[in-house]
Amino acid sequence: MTSAAIDLDVMPPSELADELMPEVADAAVGAADQAVVDRATAWASSAVAPHAESWERERRFAAEAFQSAAEEQLCGLLVPVADGGSGLSQVGLARVLEEVAAADFAIAFVLVCHNNLAGAVSRRAPAEMRERALGPLVSGERLGAFLLTEPGVGSDAAKITTAARRDGDEWVIDGRKAWVSNGTAADVMSVYAQADPAAGHRGIMTFLVDSSTDGIERTDGYELIGAHGIGTNEIRFDECRVADADVMVPLGEGFVAAMEGIDIARVLVAAMCCGMMRTGLATAIDYVRKRQAFGGRIADLQGVRFKLADVATDLEAARLLAYRAALAVAEGRPAAVHAAHAKKFATRVAERGLADCMQVMGAAGGRRDHPLPRHLAASRLTHYVDGATEIQDVVISRSLLD
Repeated sequence: MTSAAIDLDVMPPSELADELMPEVADAAVGAADQAVVDRATAWASSAVAPHAESWERERRFAAEAFQSAAEEQLCGLLVPVADGGSGLSQVGLARVLEEVAAADFAIAFVLVCHNNLAGAVSRRAPAEMRERALGPLVSGERLGAFLLTEPGVGSDAAKITTAARRDGDEWVIDGRKAWVSNGTAADVMSVYAQADPAAGHRGIMTFLVDSSTDGIERTDGYELIGAHGIGTNEIRFDECRVADADVMVPLGEGFVAAMEGIDIARVLVAAMCCGMMRTGLATAIDYVRKRQAFGGRIADLQGVRFKLADVATDLEAARLLAYRAALAVAEGRPAAVHAAHAKKFATRVAERGLADCMQVMGAAGGRRDHPLPRHLAASRLTHYVDGATEIQDVVISRSLLD
């Protein structure tokens, strides 16, 4: 974004849209990444935005959206070009997901979960598994899901109780996983299980499991306040038998594998919050310019102007925090604290900012013929995914005091 102030009196809508675009992020995106960002932006506008409200009303996983993303080559973003993927940088990925979330957070999060799994397979999986599993993930032929959280275990992931025990030439998995994004439709699941309880978090290993394997039961999708397009549910394992060939990360390394992507995951949520805020601000500005009351435009009332100015400031600050953290991850620098600041701040200001944008629109703010109510519901959920806000406070306070 340029340093020029947004002038609600004279700036036409087309220029306002340009002014709200994340130029500070695009400056750090290379030409190859920018081509993917542009493709994702056009796709989100044409294939996601017109249908997102319908998907939410139907409260189901938006399978057609994922298939459309696959056709646009958006399913192997973190996979190296040599393996058939896009080889996108973390900054480029954040830009892609900001653009998709500007249309719909749920679809953006579907792509986060799938791309993170595909990227993990390309980095972590043994050669035979990569040969077998990576191609269908990159092409979007198969949908991936990440299974770490359990009904009794959330942020303290080291305490998972889903068990894996050796039985002859096989592993037997028993337990329950909760809050599984993409879970209602996933074809391939990375399952984190405790194989040696005495070793604590060092006893965790990771399996790549086909969802059609005997002993797997999935529930219907959760009834949430929003973002039903993610298809979040519970998945249960009862004497689920898998082979050695299904071990993705061996004993002792599973927990590290689960945590290695946590910083970028938090950065991505922050970037997606920026996308939703940007849509909220543009929608509210367009409305108050046109709405007449008390003998003039709503946009001319100081209370409205200052409320929107606060949202614009918060958006700028959230974007700077998000892309500073993304750049740290991309450059291999310590990023945990940067990511914690970004997620903590962006989730808070997104929820508040979207509510303020709806408020200046009066009763029209609550209508479902624009995306703000859907974005507001999703913004509440961002406080919990990839580490609750309080976990970010733990990370930040440790850096200050310990």
